Amino acid sequence: MSEVVRRVRVGGGWSRPRGGSRKSNTAPCPWGVALAPVALLSLLFLYPLALVVRQSFQPVTAYADVFSSELFRTALWTTVWIAVVSTVGCLVLGFVLALVIAFVPFPGARTVARFIDVYLSFPSFLITLALLFIYGTTGIVGSFQFLATPWGVLLAEVTYFTPFVMRPLLAAFSQLDTAQLEAASSLGARAPRIIRQVILPEALPALAAGGSLVLVLCLNEFGIVLFTGAKGVTTLPMLVYSKAILESDYPGACVVAVVNVLISVGLYGLYRVVSRRAGA
Repeated sequence: MSEVVRRVRVGGGWSRPRGGSRKSNTAPCPWGVALAPVALLSLLFLYPLALVVRQSFQPVTAYADVFSSELFRTALWTTVWIAVVSTVGCLVLGFVLALVIAFVPFPGARTVARFIDVYLSFPSFLITLALLFIYGTTGIVGSFQFLATPWGVLLAEVTYFTPFVMRPLLAAFSQLDTAQLEAASSLGARAPRIIRQVILPEALPALAAGGSLVLVLCLNEFGIVLFTGAKGVTTLPMLVYSKAILESDYPGACVVAVVNVLISVGLYGLYRVVSRRAGA
């Protein structure tokens, strides 16, 4: 009771008991806490990007010169169609392989799933180098010169990027209620119908996530195209390398780089909008 008496209202506030600790009502400003990491990120990422953008306008006709070039238009088209076809191939192959690993019992299935995680850490040129032993000029079927064609680039990209689709699919399949599969099977539904009506709807968010990631990575892929040595296959990253290193055309290289970045960021923004509306 004496404690309550001491907490007498004085001047619109409550007095504290004597000897009590005084707690500060002021909280650290969130802007002040975030200032240091934002400044660091700006220095490491935004400042170099700003330099590239500034260089792309020197001279001011750099964009007009690049856009009017037949080489740029060809590189843009080649980049888009290779990225789209590679993504479709990764989605189809990744979905089939993930189905086998997740729902078809076989010895070593768990080991294969763990190997996929390790595979994601491999550099892209390593896979292309391995394919050179098969499809290179001195490989097993090197007489066909397959790897030095656009189809060789597609094979290398599908081989390397398919696990990027399988990883989210395996995670989605692990959350799938097996009671739905057993109920559908007990009602007489065959495997294709179960896949189409039960498994595929649950896998759509994972397919969208993996497919969008693969599409952006294929748009920016440089090592695979370079190591295959494909003749006549000039993508936007290869064009940046050619203009900057071989021709010393730095404004033109910066223009192509800015276009490549805008396409990648735009695709990522579109993916975020679609995934948000889909509730992914």
